[in-house]
Amino acid sequence: MRGPARSSAAAFGLALALVWSGCGGGVQAADLFLVTREGPAAGQKLVLLVNEEGGVTCNGRSAGKLDDAQIVEGRGIQEDLKHPASEHLRLPPAARSVLRYHVRTADGTVEFSDDSPHQPPVLHRLQLLVLQAAQQRCRLPE
Repeated sequence: MRGPARSSAAAFGLALALVWSGCGGGVQAADLFLVTREGPAAGQKLVLLVNEEGGVTCNGRSAGKLDDAQIVEGRGIQEDLKHPASEHLRLPPAARSVLRYHVRTADGTVEFSDDSPHQPPVLHRLQLLVLQAAQQRCRLPE
């Protein structure tokens, strides 16, 4: 091998070696979802990032990890969000809406309110996980 082909092969080999060895920043867990929750009261605004290993970031700050059951639930939620997110589901709020959610996954986005009619069950599960993470990891009142 000579010339550009040899250079490309060498570059590919070096990149592969770096990935396998963990150099260049190391391997990071993929994100499951990013949730922005907004509400009128103090402590209701939250930007929550959850990765596949259960790592949680609250409003830009690392906040530890979810427990094992919550990690499993988070992965299930991400899986069940694939179709609604790929369809960019947007549900309008009902009359007594308090909280508004915007969820981003690798598949797309979902927007809804706590009382949006016709929510798929996954959105109720997501709201519960966000509440638990907000209280247990982010140390927010709700």
